[in-house]
Amino acid sequence: MTVLDRFLKYVTFETQSSEETGTTPSTPGQRVFAEELVKELEEIGLEDITLDENSYLMATLPANTDKKIPAIGFIAHLDTSPDMSGKDVVPRIVNYKGGDIVLCAEENVVLSPQMFPELNDYKDQDIIVTNGKTLLGADDKGGVAAIIAAMKYLKDHPEIEHGKIRIGFTPDEEIGEGANHFDVEKFGCEWAYTIDGGQIGELEYENFNAAAAKITFKGLNVHPGYAKNKMLNASLLAIEFASWLPASQRPEHTQGYEGFYHLTNMSGTVEEASLSYIIRDHVRTLFEEKKAQLKMWVKRMNEIHPGSTTLELRDQYYNMREVVEPKKYIVDLAFEAMESVGVKPLVKPIRGGTDGARLSFMGLPCPNIFAGGLNFHGRYEFLPVNSLEKSMQTIIKITELLAQKS
Repeated sequence: MTVLDRFLKYVTFETQSSEETGTTPSTPGQRVFAEELVKELEEIGLEDITLDENSYLMATLPANTDKKIPAIGFIAHLDTSPDMSGKDVVPRIVNYKGGDIVLCAEENVVLSPQMFPELNDYKDQDIIVTNGKTLLGADDKGGVAAIIAAMKYLKDHPEIEHGKIRIGFTPDEEIGEGANHFDVEKFGCEWAYTIDGGQIGELEYENFNAAAAKITFKGLNVHPGYAKNKMLNASLLAIEFASWLPASQRPEHTQGYEGFYHLTNMSGTVEEASLSYIIRDHVRTLFEEKKAQLKMWVKRMNEIHPGSTTLELRDQYYNMREVVEPKKYIVDLAFEAMESVGVKPLVKPIRGGTDGARLSFMGLPCPNIFAGGLNFHGRYEFLPVNSLEKSMQTIIKITELLAQKS
């Protein structure tokens, strides 16, 4: 199978993760997909194939040389985003000549360069699109396909010298739990790369510092006809609190290294209301300031309405740059590999997080490399075939260059 064949097969597996189940994996489809991958890895001839009770799949391509070469790994995730249906995905390959692509005529779903100007970068290329009713699943089945296809290529071409290579596939990355049960010691690598980036050339070793906050407001509900000087409406407290957060620090007004407060959920009655936020910033000092500011606003609300407001605040992950930058050669190696296969590296901060961010702080430095897809998590997701092929080639070249330099 080609890397394209693998991808088209993998997207037929329904693997959306879910924040509601409390299990690992969070959905049974991820296990089904992992079990199918075990069969493929056995057919290829990989060794030390393990699929644990939490559906973390690992395997080894042994070194084919006696040279002392560091063991490295490549990691992708099994799940797709819960933001859009991943059931009954129907991929379609289009040779893009410009203009609009009608994804679903009956629902008038159109992939247009007016809304998605990045389409213009892929004229005269084959791109894989959806039928307008589901996401595509390039995030991260593109990464899964690229890794497995690269291992198959290396297995079939023993003339390419390489050290020990470990591969890993994780569940539940999309709900922030992909690293929860990842056994770094068992994986046994000096460093790894997640193949979970977007457009061709992406090479990322900086990500957000991240926290989650839930602010709960307690009100006092009395009959509205007799509420004067008595009622305290929790929902109105929530609205007032939300207005204190600076509008300029919302996601829709930020880019690059700029952080934000993002209101992800709100609910309320007169008696009780809540606001859920995620807090993001690349710079640790600014991240800490954002959290401190939130605590200050909670204190302020309690000064106005004593005992009304409580805050739950927890850190989620940190900027992997702290861990990766002292070992910058692992980024430089990927940079050189991309250039060697004709890809222009795009080194930029991730405005999000990856499994690699948490794994880096667990002792496995783990930059992120492109899988090639764009417009993740929705019906407008697409994947240029050439970008997928270049992701596979980059993996192969990393292993080859490392052997040459060792």
